Amino acid sequence: MELFWLWIPGLGSLMLADILTLPIDQAHWPTPEDVELAESYLSRFYNLNPRGRVTGRQIRSTSAMEEKIREMQTFFGLRETGRPDPDTLAVMRGARCGVSDVENFSFYPRRPTWKSNTITYMIAKYTPDMKREDVEKSFHSALKMWSDAAPLRFIKVDHGKADIVFSFARGTHGDFFPFDGPRGVLAHAFQPGEGMGGDVHFDEDETWTAGRLGYSLFAVAAHELGHSLGLTHSKDPSAIMYPNYRHHSRTQYSLSKDDELGIQTLYGKPTRKEEAQSAPKKCDPNFSFDAAVMIADEIVFFKDRYMWMRTTKTTYWNRLRESPSSAYLPSISSHIDAAYDIPAKGVAYIFTGHKYWVVQQLKMKSQAGSIYEYGFSSRVRQVDAAVHIAEYGKTFFFIGEVYYSFDERKRMMDPGFPKLIQTDWPGIPRRVDAAFKLQGSIFIFSGAKSYQYDFRQNRVVNVISANSWLGC
Repeated sequence: MELFWLWIPGLGSLMLADILTLPIDQAHWPTPEDVELAESYLSRFYNLNPRGRVTGRQIRSTSAMEEKIREMQTFFGLRETGRPDPDTLAVMRGARCGVSDVENFSFYPRRPTWKSNTITYMIAKYTPDMKREDVEKSFHSALKMWSDAAPLRFIKVDHGKADIVFSFARGTHGDFFPFDGPRGVLAHAFQPGEGMGGDVHFDEDETWTAGRLGYSLFAVAAHELGHSLGLTHSKDPSAIMYPNYRHHSRTQYSLSKDDELGIQTLYGKPTRKEEAQSAPKKCDPNFSFDAAVMIADEIVFFKDRYMWMRTTKTTYWNRLRESPSSAYLPSISSHIDAAYDIPAKGVAYIFTGHKYWVVQQLKMKSQAGSIYEYGFSSRVRQVDAAVHIAEYGKTFFFIGEVYYSFDERKRMMDPGFPKLIQTDWPGIPRRVDAAFKLQGSIFIFSGAKSYQYDFRQNRVVNVISANSWLGC
């Protein structure tokens, strides 16, 4: 059956098939603005070629549009309705990369790569939103992420020609892909090649930052550099190459397995020297953790792809071991977002993006599952922190500024959640990076601080620096 958009004055536009199958409820009909948004989005990112509208009743065939909506919904893991439903429109309204989600070989007939693994770059124009040194540090960190995963070397030049040129611009800026103002498209990049090939452009109408406010220049640059090196978009929400920006998500600050496989397919695996993981500077005053958990009698702390283990045995309390996390968690290659343990079961649950891993013993293979098995909505892409309180039979998940309560016995979320962290956890900051339970206290990490929280008294009883746990 061919579908049509039908324009009814005063009611908006809807599919003719919807009239026959849905109750007549205007709230379920896409508005003209919704249809316009969908057409613009699909034209830009899914190669939709919209037909001209028919005058008068303005009826036009949408079989092509429905097909493109389904294609977009499949890419983002949404329910395939073929309609611009609320979940689909929410994704379309999200901030994202300006590169198409479908491979377009009109400019590059073959998947290109740089001929040399030594690549030069230049910053042609800086943003006034940040200090110059912070801009340079953001780009350097983003480049290093890719050079750690493949045998690539990046050299900064200040004059002459460079392979990759970074710049900030507004609106029309000379490349036939004008920016659209605040939000929407954040940046775009060109695949390897001559002239503009490899260049990265950032929308100056956005607010760029090295912190939590605005958009992280590092996170966006890391994504765009993937295109500069020859990668296309990934469907994996935990991947750097996922097209949409994820506010406060740590998954866009480290490469996923999908990213690593992609870059290594193009350039090969790093040599032993390049693969060596340098330990984070644990005694830096701004040091923070990504996750913490008890495994057997060890408190395990995670930062980037590194881990520290501190025994709880009294005679060895000061004993601290450290290692790349892959040495002790061979099944997990991604950045670790959160973890919690259930001592009665002798297991720990490790969260990476939209996946979790069941760990029974260090250095042993782990089983994987999906965070959506817990009952999270599809809008939740990762967990920031988690902790289990055996006395209550509950596991608390911290995501952004809210938390959820999961009943481990019933294996379901408690009703009435999520709730605000600051409302129910007095003394704890809005956002939680990591948490674990030791004896009668929960230790909660936010930024560079560790909060000892008495869950029976519902109050903070002590605050120390986070890296004090590592002997700093």
